[in-house]
Amino acid sequence: MSIIEPEIEQVDRSSRSIRYLEHGWPTDLCRWHAHEEYELHLIVETRGKAFVGDHIGDFKPGDLFMTGPNLPHNWITDQVWTEPVAIRDMLIQFSHESVEKLAEGFPEFSQVLQLLQLAQSGIMFEGFNSTFARGHMESIRDNKGAERILAFVRFLVRLNEHAEKKALSVSKLIQPEGGSKQARIAEVVDHVTKHYFDPISVTQAAQMANMTEITFSRNFQSVTGHSFVEFLNRIRIGQACGMLYASDEQITAIAQESGYKNLANFNRHFLKVRGMTPSEYREAARKDLVPNREGNS
Repeated sequence: MSIIEPEIEQVDRSSRSIRYLEHGWPTDLCRWHAHEEYELHLIVETRGKAFVGDHIGDFKPGDLFMTGPNLPHNWITDQVWTEPVAIRDMLIQFSHESVEKLAEGFPEFSQVLQLLQLAQSGIMFEGFNSTFARGHMESIRDNKGAERILAFVRFLVRLNEHAEKKALSVSKLIQPEGGSKQARIAEVVDHVTKHYFDPISVTQAAQMANMTEITFSRNFQSVTGHSFVEFLNRIRIGQACGMLYASDEQITAIAQESGYKNLANFNRHFLKVRGMTPSEYREAARKDLVPNREGNS
């Protein structure tokens, strides 16, 4: 997976103005991709890492996201989940043109265009009632024709009214052309996301991109929004988080598997990225998981 070069998805809207999808896990539909349509994305099951533009964060059941046109995105379930899931995601795709024309005909609806503007960088609707979100999704899924459109509009209005909208991506990522500097940065990013547990220095990364260290560091920061070391640590800590809340492995072992040979170094970076120690994170995450565990026992 590259956070630089997404697969471009073509959405067929010849017969429908909005598209409803749902899929389980694992599935080939889960990939780093982008499309011209906006997307409302509800996580139903599992936990993992959310990649939206240059944002890297956690996701859990009930989290609701919205991505704008051509904004690369993917939700990757942590590897500690080994059992297949029937429905992991419920999502809706729609075009800017459809909403814009609706606002032209009904000026009272024009405020929703502000929501679409914010979605250009991706949104997470913090604290949005997950039961309501799923109810809206199911209403859109189960209705047809004009009733489906009305259900969709009702959902958009509720989302626009929701106060806690967290913008995710600092900047839209540059789409690279073959052989460009961005494409070479993408190769390094791919290597890091696949081999985060292996030692790699800025010097080695620069050599991989066929650049000087200064040029590489400047370009990496420009393209991803993070320094190379910061990006590497975010990937490693993200992987460690998954192992902490979904396994009983010792923290020392998790640190090693995440690419940290020194426990003190792991603790320092973890505290900086997550704002708490690994043991505090495990305890807090386990509290969230208790209802799910009891429900599966």
